[in-house]
Amino acid sequence: MLRVVLFLLASLPLVGNAIDVGVASIDITPDYPVRLSGYGNRRDVNKGVLQHIYAKALAIGSDAESPAVIVTVDNCGVPRSMRNAVVKALNGAVKDENFTICSSHTHCAPMLMGILPNLFGMDIPSEHLPAIERYTNELQQHIIAAVQTALKNRQPSQLAWAVGSVGFAANRRSFPTKPVDHDLPVLRVTDTSGKVRAILTNYACHCTTIGIDEIHGDWAGCAQEALQREFPDAIALTAIGCGADQNPNPRRTMELVKKYGEDLAAEAKRLVQGEMTPLNGPVTCRATDIKLKFATLPTLEEWKALSESKTPSIAYHAQKNLKRLASGETIPTELDYLVQNWTVGDGLALVFLPGEVTVDYSLRIKREFDKGRIWVSAYSNDVPCYVPSRRVLEEGGYEGAGAMVYYDRPTKFADDVEERILRAVHQVTPAEFKASK
Repeated sequence: MLRVVLFLLASLPLVGNAIDVGVASIDITPDYPVRLSGYGNRRDVNKGVLQHIYAKALAIGSDAESPAVIVTVDNCGVPRSMRNAVVKALNGAVKDENFTICSSHTHCAPMLMGILPNLFGMDIPSEHLPAIERYTNELQQHIIAAVQTALKNRQPSQLAWAVGSVGFAANRRSFPTKPVDHDLPVLRVTDTSGKVRAILTNYACHCTTIGIDEIHGDWAGCAQEALQREFPDAIALTAIGCGADQNPNPRRTMELVKKYGEDLAAEAKRLVQGEMTPLNGPVTCRATDIKLKFATLPTLEEWKALSESKTPSIAYHAQKNLKRLASGETIPTELDYLVQNWTVGDGLALVFLPGEVTVDYSLRIKREFDKGRIWVSAYSNDVPCYVPSRRVLEEGGYEGAGAMVYYDRPTKFADDVEERILRAVHQVTPAEFKASK
Protein backbone atom coordinates (compact mmCIF):
# COMPACT_ATOMS: atom_id res chain seq x y z
CA MET A 1 0.00 0.00 0.00
CA LEU A 2 1.44 3.37 -1.03
CA ARG A 3 1.62 5.97 1.71
CA VAL A 4 2.27 9.60 0.90
CA VAL A 5 2.93 12.51 3.25
CA LEU A 6 3.55 16.02 1.89
CA PHE A 7 5.09 18.93 3.71
CA LEU A 8 6.22 22.25 2.33
CA LEU A 9 9.66 23.79 2.63
CA ALA A 10 10.49 27.42 2.22
CA SER A 11 12.69 28.33 -0.75
CA LEU A 12 16.29 27.55 0.14
CA PRO A 13 18.81 29.51 -1.88
CA LEU A 14 22.31 29.74 -0.48
CA VAL A 15 21.39 33.14 0.92
CA GLY A 16 17.74 33.83 1.67
CA ASN A 17 14.78 31.90 3.02
CA ALA A 18 15.38 28.97 5.35
CA ILE A 19 13.81 25.85 6.80
CA ASP A 20 13.96 24.53 10.34
CA VAL A 21 16.66 21.86 10.63
CA GLY A 22 17.94 20.11 13.72
CA VAL A 23 20.86 17.75 14.15
CA ALA A 24 22.07 15.61 17.04
CA SER A 25 24.73 13.03 17.88
CA ILE A 26 24.72 10.47 20.70
CA ASP A 27 27.57 8.16 21.65
CA ILE A 28 26.34 4.55 21.45
CA THR A 29 29.60 2.87 22.52
CA PRO A 30 28.92 0.29 25.24
CA ASP A 31 30.97 0.49 28.45
CA TYR A 32 30.66 -3.24 29.02
CA PRO A 33 31.84 -6.29 27.02
CA VAL A 34 29.54 -7.43 24.24
CA ARG A 35 29.87 -9.79 21.31
CA LEU A 36 30.46 -8.03 18.00
CA SER A 37 28.60 -8.69 14.75
CA GLY A 38 29.98 -8.78 11.21
CA TYR A 39 32.23 -11.83 11.15
CA GLY A 40 31.15 -15.41 11.81
CA ASN A 41 34.45 -16.59 13.26
CA ARG A 42 34.06 -14.49 16.40
CA ARG A 43 33.58 -16.52 19.54
CA ASP A 44 34.03 -14.03 22.36
CA VAL A 45 33.11 -10.50 23.43
CA ASN A 46 34.94 -7.41 22.22
CA LYS A 47 38.45 -6.79 23.48
CA GLY A 48 38.17 -3.03 23.79
CA VAL A 49 37.21 0.20 22.01
CA LEU A 50 39.46 1.76 19.36
CA GLN A 51 36.89 4.28 18.16
CA HIS A 52 33.61 5.43 19.62
CA ILE A 53 30.48 4.87 17.58
CA TYR A 54 27.41 7.08 17.25
CA ALA A 55 23.76 7.44 16.37
CA LYS A 56 23.08 10.76 14.64
CA ALA A 57 19.82 12.37 13.62
CA LEU A 58 18.97 15.04 11.04
CA ALA A 59 15.46 16.52 11.35
CA ILE A 60 14.12 18.68 8.50
CA GLY A 61 10.97 20.79 8.75
CA SER A 62 8.78 22.31 11.45
CA ASP A 63 6.09 20.51 13.42
CA ALA A 64 3.47 22.18 11.25
CA GLU A 65 5.22 20.81 8.16
CA SER A 66 5.64 17.30 9.64
CA PRO A 67 9.43 16.89 9.89
CA ALA A 68 11.45 14.32 7.97
CA VAL A 69 14.18 12.57 9.97
CA ILE A 70 17.24 10.61 8.83
CA VAL A 71 19.11 8.66 11.50
CA THR A 72 22.54 7.20 10.78
CA VAL A 73 23.89 4.48 13.06
CA ASP A 74 27.41 3.04 13.29
CA ASN A 75 26.28 -0.56 13.35
CA CYS A 76 26.17 -3.64 11.11
CA GLY A 77 22.42 -3.29 10.72
CA VAL A 78 19.34 -2.06 12.57
CA PRO A 79 16.29 -4.35 12.30
CA ARG A 80 12.95 -3.03 11.08
CA SER A 81 11.39 -4.04 14.40
CA MET A 82 13.60 -1.48 16.15
CA ARG A 83 12.92 1.13 13.48
CA ASN A 84 9.17 0.67 13.94
CA ALA A 85 9.49 0.77 17.73
CA VAL A 86 11.33 4.09 17.49
CA VAL A 87 8.60 5.58 15.30
CA LYS A 88 5.96 4.38 17.76
CA ALA A 89 7.86 5.81 20.74
CA LEU A 90 8.03 9.21 19.03
CA ASN A 91 4.26 9.27 19.44
CA GLY A 92 3.37 11.07 16.22
CA ALA A 93 6.23 13.56 16.27
CA VAL A 94 7.54 11.96 13.07
CA LYS A 95 5.31 10.13 10.60
CA ASP A 96 6.31 6.68 9.42
CA GLU A 97 6.93 7.79 5.84
CA ASN A 98 9.12 10.61 7.10
CA PHE A 99 11.50 8.43 9.11
CA THR A 100 14.60 6.58 7.87
CA ILE A 101 17.39 4.73 9.68
CA CYS A 102 20.61 4.17 7.70
CA SER A 103 23.20 1.73 9.06
CA SER A 104 26.90 2.18 8.28
CA HIS A 105 27.34 -1.62 8.25
CA THR A 106 30.60 -1.46 10.16
CA HIS A 107 31.66 -5.01 11.02
CA CYS A 108 33.19 -3.90 14.33
CA ALA A 109 30.07 -2.91 16.27
CA PRO A 110 27.96 -4.81 18.82
CA MET A 111 25.59 -7.52 17.72
CA LEU A 112 21.86 -6.75 17.88
CA MET A 113 18.92 -9.04 18.41
CA GLY A 114 17.14 -9.53 15.09
CA ILE A 115 20.09 -9.10 12.71
CA LEU A 116 22.26 -11.95 11.38
CA PRO A 117 20.93 -14.52 13.88
CA ASN A 118 22.82 -17.39 12.23
CA LEU A 119 26.08 -15.51 11.78
CA PHE A 120 28.15 -17.86 13.94
CA GLY A 121 26.70 -21.13 12.64
CA MET A 122 25.66 -22.09 16.16
CA ASP A 123 23.48 -20.87 19.01
CA ILE A 124 24.81 -17.80 20.77
CA PRO A 125 26.12 -18.89 24.20
CA SER A 126 23.71 -18.11 27.03
CA GLU A 127 26.37 -16.06 28.81
CA HIS A 128 26.58 -13.70 25.81
CA LEU A 129 22.86 -13.09 25.35
CA PRO A 130 22.24 -10.67 28.26
CA ALA A 131 24.78 -8.14 26.95
CA ILE A 132 23.41 -8.39 23.40
CA GLU A 133 19.85 -7.90 24.64
CA ARG A 134 20.94 -5.03 26.88
CA TYR A 135 22.75 -3.28 24.06
CA THR A 136 19.81 -3.77 21.67
CA ASN A 137 17.47 -2.11 24.16
CA GLU A 138 19.93 0.69 24.91
CA LEU A 139 20.51 1.42 21.23
CA GLN A 140 16.79 1.84 20.68
CA GLN A 141 16.64 4.38 23.50
CA HIS A 142 19.72 6.18 22.15
CA ILE A 143 18.10 6.50 18.71
CA ILE A 144 14.91 7.88 20.25
CA ALA A 145 16.96 10.38 22.25
CA ALA A 146 18.93 11.45 19.17
CA VAL A 147 15.73 12.12 17.23
CA GLN A 148 14.14 14.01 20.10
CA THR A 149 17.27 16.16 20.49
CA ALA A 150 17.41 16.92 16.77
CA LEU A 151 13.74 17.90 16.80
CA LYS A 152 14.30 20.11 19.83
CA ASN A 153 17.29 22.03 18.40
CA ARG A 154 15.81 22.88 15.00
CA GLN A 155 16.71 26.32 13.74
CA PRO A 156 16.50 28.18 10.41
CA SER A 157 18.92 26.56 7.98
CA GLN A 158 19.60 26.05 4.28
CA LEU A 159 20.09 22.84 2.33
CA ALA A 160 22.29 22.20 -0.69
CA TRP A 161 23.83 19.14 -2.32
CA ALA A 162 26.42 18.00 -4.85
CA VAL A 163 27.98 14.78 -6.10
CA GLY A 164 31.71 13.97 -6.08
CA SER A 165 33.66 10.74 -6.48
CA VAL A 166 35.83 8.48 -4.33
CA GLY A 167 37.59 5.43 -5.75
CA PHE A 168 38.44 3.00 -2.96
CA ALA A 169 35.44 0.67 -3.47
CA ALA A 170 36.03 -2.38 -5.69
CA ASN A 171 33.68 -5.15 -6.76
CA ARG A 172 34.63 -8.19 -4.71
CA ARG A 173 32.91 -10.90 -6.74
CA SER A 174 34.93 -13.36 -8.80
CA PHE A 175 32.68 -13.05 -11.85
CA PRO A 176 33.39 -11.41 -15.23
CA THR A 177 31.08 -8.44 -14.66
CA LYS A 178 32.47 -6.16 -11.94
CA PRO A 179 30.49 -2.90 -11.80
CA VAL A 180 31.17 -0.19 -9.21
CA ASP A 181 29.50 3.03 -8.13
CA HIS A 182 32.04 5.63 -7.02
CA ASP A 183 29.58 8.53 -6.71
CA LEU A 184 29.71 10.46 -3.44
CA PRO A 185 26.52 12.48 -2.94
CA VAL A 186 26.81 15.05 -0.16
CA LEU A 187 24.04 17.00 1.59
CA ARG A 188 25.08 20.21 3.35
CA VAL A 189 23.16 22.04 6.08
CA THR A 190 24.16 25.61 6.89
CA ASP A 191 22.71 28.15 9.25
CA THR A 192 21.52 31.52 7.98
CA SER A 193 25.02 32.97 8.35
CA GLY A 194 26.52 30.24 6.16
CA LYS A 195 28.13 28.19 8.95
CA VAL A 196 28.04 24.45 8.27
CA ARG A 197 25.81 22.60 10.75
CA ALA A 198 25.64 19.11 9.23
CA ILE A 199 27.11 17.05 6.39
CA LEU A 200 25.48 13.83 5.18
CA THR A 201 27.50 11.61 2.85
CA ASN A 202 26.59 8.39 1.04
CA TYR A 203 29.00 5.89 -0.55
CA ALA A 204 28.51 2.38 -1.97
CA CYS A 205 31.09 0.31 -0.11
CA HIS A 206 31.23 -2.22 2.71
CA CYS A 207 32.75 -1.09 5.99
CA THR A 208 35.03 -4.12 6.02
CA THR A 209 38.47 -2.58 5.84
CA ILE A 210 39.35 -4.23 9.15
CA GLY A 211 38.23 -7.30 11.08
CA ILE A 212 39.47 -6.49 14.56
CA ASP A 213 37.76 -7.53 17.81
CA GLU A 214 37.62 -3.96 19.10
CA ILE A 215 34.74 -1.55 18.51
CA HIS A 216 35.38 0.72 15.54
CA GLY A 217 33.38 2.55 12.88
CA ASP A 218 35.73 1.53 10.03
CA TRP A 219 36.20 4.02 7.16
CA ALA A 220 32.78 5.56 7.82
CA GLY A 221 33.75 6.39 11.40
CA CYS A 222 37.07 7.88 10.27
CA ALA A 223 35.31 9.95 7.60
CA GLN A 224 32.96 11.40 10.19
CA GLU A 225 35.82 12.23 12.53
CA ALA A 226 37.78 13.90 9.72
CA LEU A 227 34.85 16.03 8.59
CA GLN A 228 34.12 17.13 12.14
CA ARG A 229 37.73 18.21 12.55
CA GLU A 230 37.41 20.30 9.38
CA PHE A 231 34.01 21.68 10.40
CA PRO A 232 34.07 21.75 14.22
CA ASP A 233 30.57 23.24 14.50
CA ALA A 234 29.06 20.50 12.34
CA ILE A 235 27.88 16.93 12.80
CA ALA A 236 28.89 14.50 10.05
CA LEU A 237 26.57 11.62 9.18
CA THR A 238 27.40 8.64 6.95
CA ALA A 239 24.99 6.47 4.98
CA ILE A 240 25.91 3.59 2.67
CA GLY A 241 24.85 3.15 -0.94
CA CYS A 242 24.35 -0.14 -2.81
CA GLY A 243 27.63 -1.60 -1.62
CA ALA A 244 26.71 -5.21 -0.93
CA ASP A 245 29.24 -6.51 -3.45
CA GLN A 246 31.76 -3.70 -2.90
CA ASN A 247 34.77 -3.90 -0.58
CA PRO A 248 37.48 -1.37 0.23
CA ASN A 249 40.48 -2.36 -1.85
CA PRO A 250 43.10 -3.00 -0.61
CA ARG A 251 42.18 -3.54 3.03
CA ARG A 252 43.05 -5.16 6.38
CA THR A 253 45.21 -2.43 7.93
CA MET A 254 44.36 0.46 10.22
CA GLU A 255 46.36 2.78 7.97
CA LEU A 256 43.96 1.99 5.11
CA VAL A 257 40.91 2.56 7.33
CA LYS A 258 42.17 6.05 8.11
CA LYS A 259 43.19 6.72 4.52
CA TYR A 260 39.78 5.83 3.10
CA GLY A 261 38.02 7.92 5.73
CA GLU A 262 40.31 10.86 5.05
CA ASP A 263 39.92 10.47 1.27
CA LEU A 264 36.13 10.56 1.52
CA ALA A 265 36.21 13.48 3.93
CA ALA A 266 38.55 15.45 1.66
CA GLU A 267 36.21 15.01 -1.30
CA ALA A 268 33.19 15.93 0.82
CA LYS A 269 35.03 19.00 2.10
CA ARG A 270 35.82 20.06 -1.47
CA LEU A 271 32.13 19.84 -2.34
CA VAL A 272 30.92 21.56 0.82
CA GLN A 273 33.26 24.50 0.27
CA GLY A 274 32.40 24.78 -3.41
CA GLU A 275 29.25 25.50 -5.38
CA MET A 276 26.40 23.22 -4.39
CA THR A 277 22.86 23.05 -5.72
CA PRO A 278 20.35 24.71 -3.38
CA LEU A 279 17.37 22.53 -2.51
CA ASN A 280 13.92 24.10 -2.60
CA GLY A 281 10.60 22.66 -1.45
CA PRO A 282 8.16 21.14 -1.35
CA VAL A 283 9.42 17.88 0.13
CA THR A 284 7.30 14.80 -0.37
CA CYS A 285 7.86 11.56 1.57
CA ARG A 286 6.51 8.35 0.09
CA ALA A 287 6.79 4.70 1.09
CA THR A 288 5.42 1.41 -0.12
CA ASP A 289 5.55 -2.05 1.45
CA ILE A 290 6.09 -4.87 -1.00
CA LYS A 291 6.70 -8.62 -0.82
CA LEU A 292 9.83 -10.22 -2.20
CA LYS A 293 9.22 -13.84 -3.11
CA PHE A 294 11.66 -16.57 -2.21
CA ALA A 295 12.49 -19.32 -4.70
CA THR A 296 10.97 -22.76 -4.18
CA LEU A 297 11.62 -23.87 -0.60
CA PRO A 298 13.56 -27.05 0.12
CA THR A 299 11.52 -30.19 0.67
CA LEU A 300 11.67 -32.06 3.96
CA GLU A 301 14.14 -34.51 2.48
CA GLU A 302 16.27 -31.67 1.13
CA TRP A 303 16.29 -30.02 4.57
CA LYS A 304 17.43 -33.31 6.09
CA ALA A 305 20.25 -33.60 3.58
CA LEU A 306 21.33 -30.01 4.20
CA SER A 307 21.32 -30.63 7.94
CA GLU A 308 24.14 -33.12 7.43
CA SER A 309 26.29 -30.72 5.44
CA LYS A 310 29.95 -30.50 6.36
CA THR A 311 29.60 -26.72 6.23
CA PRO A 312 28.55 -25.73 9.78
CA SER A 313 26.49 -22.69 8.78
CA ILE A 314 24.46 -24.68 6.23
CA ALA A 315 23.88 -27.57 8.63
CA TYR A 316 22.87 -25.24 11.47
CA HIS A 317 20.43 -23.33 9.24
CA ALA A 318 18.81 -26.56 8.04
CA GLN A 319 18.57 -27.97 11.56
CA LYS A 320 16.73 -24.84 12.73
CA ASN A 321 14.24 -25.16 9.91
CA LEU A 322 13.70 -28.86 10.60
CA LYS A 323 12.85 -27.95 14.20
CA ARG A 324 10.39 -25.36 12.93
CA LEU A 325 8.69 -27.85 10.67
CA ALA A 326 8.55 -30.42 13.47
CA SER A 327 6.83 -27.92 15.76
CA GLY A 328 4.25 -27.04 13.12
CA GLU A 329 5.68 -23.69 12.10
CA THR A 330 5.30 -22.44 8.55
CA ILE A 331 8.51 -21.43 6.80
CA PRO A 332 7.98 -18.05 5.09
CA THR A 333 7.76 -17.87 1.31
CA GLU A 334 8.25 -14.10 1.06
CA LEU A 335 9.96 -11.17 2.75
CA ASP A 336 8.42 -7.83 3.72
CA TYR A 337 10.35 -4.99 2.09
CA LEU A 338 9.93 -1.22 2.57
CA VAL A 339 10.83 1.12 -0.30
CA GLN A 340 11.00 4.84 0.50
CA ASN A 341 11.46 7.98 -1.55
CA TRP A 342 11.86 11.57 -0.46
CA THR A 343 11.83 14.35 -3.03
CA VAL A 344 12.96 17.89 -2.32
CA GLY A 345 11.06 19.98 -4.83
CA ASP A 346 12.33 19.09 -8.27
CA GLY A 347 15.98 19.17 -7.19
CA LEU A 348 16.61 15.82 -5.50
CA ALA A 349 15.01 12.41 -5.08
CA LEU A 350 16.36 10.17 -2.31
CA VAL A 351 15.67 6.43 -2.57
CA PHE A 352 16.03 4.29 0.56
CA LEU A 353 16.28 0.50 0.19
CA PRO A 354 16.59 -2.08 2.98
CA GLY A 355 19.24 -4.75 3.08
CA GLU A 356 22.63 -5.43 1.60
CA VAL A 357 21.76 -4.24 -1.89
CA THR A 358 24.10 -5.03 -4.78
CA VAL A 359 25.50 -2.22 -6.89
CA ASP A 360 23.43 -3.03 -10.00
CA TYR A 361 20.45 -1.42 -8.30
CA SER A 362 21.95 2.04 -7.88
CA LEU A 363 23.39 1.92 -11.39
CA ARG A 364 20.03 0.94 -12.86
CA ILE A 365 18.13 3.55 -10.85
CA LYS A 366 20.55 6.20 -12.11
CA ARG A 367 19.90 5.05 -15.68
CA GLU A 368 16.13 5.03 -15.37
CA PHE A 369 15.98 8.33 -13.47
CA ASP A 370 17.82 11.61 -13.86
CA LYS A 371 21.29 10.78 -12.54
CA GLY A 372 21.89 14.43 -11.66
CA ARG A 373 18.93 14.43 -9.25
CA ILE A 374 18.96 10.98 -7.65
CA TRP A 375 20.46 9.61 -4.43
CA VAL A 376 20.32 5.90 -3.54
CA SER A 377 20.94 4.59 -0.03
CA ALA A 378 20.83 0.93 0.98
CA TYR A 379 21.06 -0.60 4.48
CA SER A 380 18.02 1.57 5.25
CA ASN A 381 15.25 0.82 7.77
CA ASP A 382 16.23 -2.86 7.95
CA VAL A 383 19.04 -5.22 7.00
CA PRO A 384 17.12 -8.48 6.46
CA CYS A 385 19.60 -10.12 4.07
CA TYR A 386 21.51 -9.59 0.84
CA VAL A 387 19.41 -8.25 -2.04
CA PRO A 388 20.92 -9.45 -5.31
CA SER A 389 20.15 -8.10 -8.75
CA ARG A 390 18.90 -10.52 -11.40
CA ARG A 391 22.46 -10.78 -12.75
CA VAL A 392 23.98 -11.59 -9.34
CA LEU A 393 21.16 -14.02 -8.59
CA GLU A 394 21.88 -15.91 -11.80
CA GLU A 395 25.64 -15.88 -11.19
CA GLY A 396 25.08 -17.26 -7.70
CA GLY A 397 27.80 -17.15 -5.09
CA TYR A 398 27.75 -15.52 -1.69
CA GLU A 399 25.70 -12.41 -2.48
CA GLY A 400 23.36 -14.30 -4.81
CA ALA A 401 22.41 -17.15 -2.49
CA GLY A 402 25.02 -18.32 0.01
CA ALA A 403 24.65 -15.51 2.52
CA MET A 404 20.95 -16.17 3.10
CA VAL A 405 21.75 -18.82 5.73
CA TYR A 406 23.42 -16.23 7.99
CA TYR A 407 20.27 -14.11 7.96
CA ASP A 408 18.09 -17.18 8.60
CA ARG A 409 16.22 -16.84 5.30
CA PRO A 410 14.93 -20.15 3.91
CA THR A 411 16.46 -19.92 0.45
CA LYS A 412 17.49 -17.46 -2.25
CA PHE A 413 15.09 -14.96 -3.81
CA ALA A 414 12.88 -15.72 -6.80
CA ASP A 415 14.04 -14.52 -10.20
CA ASP A 416 11.82 -11.41 -10.18
CA VAL A 417 13.37 -9.77 -7.09
CA GLU A 418 14.97 -6.92 -9.05
CA GLU A 419 11.84 -6.16 -11.05
CA ARG A 420 9.67 -6.09 -7.93
CA ILE A 421 11.98 -3.58 -6.27
CA LEU A 422 12.35 -1.39 -9.35
CA ARG A 423 8.58 -1.29 -9.84
CA ALA A 424 8.27 -0.06 -6.27
CA VAL A 425 10.97 2.57 -6.83
CA HIS A 426 9.05 3.84 -9.85
CA GLN A 427 5.83 3.80 -7.83
CA VAL A 428 7.19 6.09 -5.12
CA THR A 429 9.37 8.34 -7.31
CA PRO A 430 7.60 11.09 -9.29
CA ALA A 431 7.63 10.73 -13.05
CA GLU A 432 9.36 14.09 -13.48
CA PHE A 433 12.53 12.51 -12.07
CA LYS A 434 12.67 9.89 -14.84
CA ALA A 435 15.58 10.07 -17.25
CA SER A 436 14.94 11.87 -20.52
CA LYS A 437 14.70 9.52 -23.48
